[in-house]
Amino acid sequence: MSTSRLRMAQYGTGHGHAGGKLQSMQQNPDIDFVGVFEPNAERRAAVAGRGVFADVKWFDSEAEMLADESIIAIAAEGRNDESLGQAEAIVAAGKHVWYDKPAGDDWAHAQRVFAAAKAGAIHIQMGYMLRYHEAFRQVTDWARAGFLGDVFSVRAHMSTFLPKEAQQIIADGHEGGILYDLSGHVLDQILWILGRPEKVTSFLREDGALVPGFKCNGLGVFEFAQAIATVDIAARETRPMARRFEVYGTKGSAIILEPFEPGTRIRLCLDEARGGFQQGEQIVELATRGRQQCYDAELVDFIAVVRDGQAPARDAEHELLVQETILRVAGELRS
Repeated sequence: MSTSRLRMAQYGTGHGHAGGKLQSMQQNPDIDFVGVFEPNAERRAAVAGRGVFADVKWFDSEAEMLADESIIAIAAEGRNDESLGQAEAIVAAGKHVWYDKPAGDDWAHAQRVFAAAKAGAIHIQMGYMLRYHEAFRQVTDWARAGFLGDVFSVRAHMSTFLPKEAQQIIADGHEGGILYDLSGHVLDQILWILGRPEKVTSFLREDGALVPGFKCNGLGVFEFAQAIATVDIAARETRPMARRFEVYGTKGSAIILEPFEPGTRIRLCLDEARGGFQQGEQIVELATRGRQQCYDAELVDFIAVVRDGQAPARDAEHELLVQETILRVAGELRS
C-alpha cells in the first residue's frame, strides 16, 4: 500500500454537498488538497472567504486546474446541471473523479463519460454517502446474504425541506423534481439488493410547491421479478424529517428507524433465531455515523481504489444502473 499523499482539487461549489466534501479533503491526512475552480464568478464571490472555503486557493481557469499533472483526482461539485460536463472534462484530462450525485440528466452523455473513463482506466465514484453508513451497510449485507430470506418488499421515505431558492435550482432544468435530486441515495441501496427493476412507475406532483413547475412531492414504484420497492420523497416535510428505510423478506425484516441519519437503531425481526439474534423482534444498536463522517468514509474508499488498487465498493456498472433508474423514475428516460 502506498503512503504517498493524493493531490486533489475541486471543480465547482454549487452542489449541496460541496462544502462537506471539501472539508473531508482538507482534513484527510492522505490528501494534499490544492484548490478549487468555480466557473461562476457570482457563486465564487458568494462562498470565497467563508467557512471551509475561507483559505482555499482558487484556480483562475478550468485549464489551469486540469493541466496540472500533479493533480491525480478531482471532486466534481457543481450544480446538477453543470456536473456531468465537469466530470467529462476531468475524465478527458486523465484524472479520477469523486463525483457528487446524480450524474446529470442526459443518459447518453453519462454513458459516454463512463465509457471514456473505462477506456482510460479512470475511476468514477458517485457520491451516495449512505453506502458508507453502518446501518445501511448492515441491512444490505443481511439482504444480499439471504439472512432475511427472499426479499419481496423495500420501502424508503427520504423527504426533506427545501426553501424556494433550492426548489428553483432543481426546477430550472429537471422535470423529475425532488425524486430526481434525492432518490439516488436510496436507489443505490435498493438496486444493490435487487438489481435492475423490470418496470418503473412514478408520480410527480406539485402539491404546494413554492416554485411553479417544481415536482415537490414524488413517489416511485419499482417492480422486480419477485419484489416491489417504493420510494417516496417530498420537499416540504417539517423538520426534523422522519426518514425511514425498510426491507422485508420471507424469513425476516430489517428497518432502519428514523431518523436514519445518524441511524443508530435497526428493528430486526426474524422467523427463527440465527446469527446471534433471537427469534422475533429486537432492536440492534449501532455506532453513530453522521453525514460528514459518511463523506469522510467515501473519501477513504476513493483513496483506496485510486492510490492502493482496492476494488471499489460499487463498480461502474452499478453506478450507471443507479443513474439509469433515477432518470427512469424522474420521467427523463423512457425505458
